[in-house]
Amino acid sequence: MSELIVPRRFCGPPDSGNGGWTAGALAALDDTDAPDDHAGPWPVIEVSLRRPPPLDTPLHVAVEGAVTTASVDGAPVATASRVDRALTEVGPVAPDVAAAAESTYPGLAFHPFPTCFVCGTAREEGDGLRIFPGRVGAGPDGDLTAATWTPHPSLHEDWHAYADEVPRASVAATWAALDCIGGWAGDLTERLMVLGRMTARVDALPVIGEAHVVVGEGRGQDGRKTFTAATLYDADGRVVASAEHTWIAVDPAMFGGRTPA
Repeated sequence: MSELIVPRRFCGPPDSGNGGWTAGALAALDDTDAPDDHAGPWPVIEVSLRRPPPLDTPLHVAVEGAVTTASVDGAPVATASRVDRALTEVGPVAPDVAAAAESTYPGLAFHPFPTCFVCGTAREEGDGLRIFPGRVGAGPDGDLTAATWTPHPSLHEDWHAYADEVPRASVAATWAALDCIGGWAGDLTERLMVLGRMTARVDALPVIGEAHVVVGEGRGQDGRKTFTAATLYDADGRVVASAEHTWIAVDPAMFGGRTPA
């Protein structure tokens, strides 16, 4: 048993945790499947968010069988478990193309959650990730989006047994970087959505100070659900991590979000 706290810095909606950061933080507590140095390859882990993660609140974490659950007042907030399936990666985008796309980021014109840790336009450099994806093409089921990201030193993983001495971003920050770009590749510009499920595989933690490219892809809808994917590439074009998401359309008023004028 342990505790998980989502600090206010890592909000998504103004009063609840960013789904990707929360999911990654819970996945990082999976000691059974974690690599010894945290920076090595992780298995595919699936996290389901059961309710908005509260901020600055100790969540009780317990493991039963193969499932790790974070709960508050006896009610599950999120569950994590290893899954044995492959993730279909999103193809790479050149860094210059990703950088150019950022000027077309829809969130610059309207953002439902401007203080979001990952993609919020109201967050300062070094505080939020400021991943601002723009459209770079169309896939068979939705938009392709891309952005650049250079991990800030404040995201350093506090781990003692790296295979090398290169500073790396945390597991939670890595999951977070794969989160919101999926929403913007889906239909976040048309209806408010929150992350319901995220399945991710981390091949290596991203290096602090190194330029990366994150690419998102829309993969269709089913009622209130939208399906997307994202892949993070390092400066040499190697896959760092990949994820698939399920988003749920919600009433903006329930999450403190804004709607277009």
